[in-house]
Amino acid sequence: MTASPSLPLLLRVRRAPGALRGRWTLVLTAGGLVLVAALALLAPVLAPYPPLATDLARTLRPPSSAHWFGTDELGRDVLSRVLYGARTGPVVAVTVVGVSLLVGTATGLAAGYCGGWTDEALMRLTDVFLAVPALLLALALTTVLAPGPAGLTVALVVTWWPWYARLVRGEAASVTGRAYIEACRTLGLGHRRILLRHVLPNASTPLLVQASTDVGGVLLVASGLSFLGLGPQPPAPDWGLMVEESQNYFTTHWWLGTFPGLAIMVVAALCFLLGDALRDRLDPRHTPRI
Repeated sequence: MTASPSLPLLLRVRRAPGALRGRWTLVLTAGGLVLVAALALLAPVLAPYPPLATDLARTLRPPSSAHWFGTDELGRDVLSRVLYGARTGPVVAVTVVGVSLLVGTATGLAAGYCGGWTDEALMRLTDVFLAVPALLLALALTTVLAPGPAGLTVALVVTWWPWYARLVRGEAASVTGRAYIEACRTLGLGHRRILLRHVLPNASTPLLVQASTDVGGVLLVASGLSFLGLGPQPPAPDWGLMVEESQNYFTTHWWLGTFPGLAIMVVAALCFLLGDALRDRLDPRHTPRI
């Protein structure tokens, strides 16, 4: 009598379609974000017109062969401004996540590894920032700081780093109490080596997944603040600012707000999908949906 397939083999066969779908999602979303980065870098080459060039004889023209995305109220080419806009909003989002990741990781590692009063002091400081709604704190800070990409970046970093500190602190505290960490200390390994070689790698997977998703979230918040006039100032080609400038023309000249709005939506969706795909591939505790 022929032996039946083993249970692990059956599970691998059952999950194969889901794994294949997750792999393609990861490839497509990463490729889409690479394309967005390439468009931003090559904006001076790809843009058919200078983003700030006005032409009062061609104001509010609908999409055509001369202006694929139409023109705005000052005759500026919307396609050129959308391409150059990829250099502001997404760059601010990546910068905010990168700096927040560094600050939050350092704070969380120190708190989780040292414990005691260090843990209490750092986590209470983190709780102070978490007690204030993030959007409200960002609004207050951007109002105080000089409007522009720099002030917007600083305001969002202040509101974003505590989440990474909390995440890393939990992972670091869990790992620090394990036997192999005590063995490393007994062998005389320095704290720096233990943190970088043994504690931090255990937090790298959730950090990578969270950071990938947060780029999309920061982009949405940054675009919202730009819409309120707290980000880049006119005549800068910024997606959130372009949507704000189009609100008086939305019912009559749809292209003014549609294309920058679609750019925000597509980039944010790619970041969210990338985070989900990374979680499916890297987190062994997560079972992808089939």
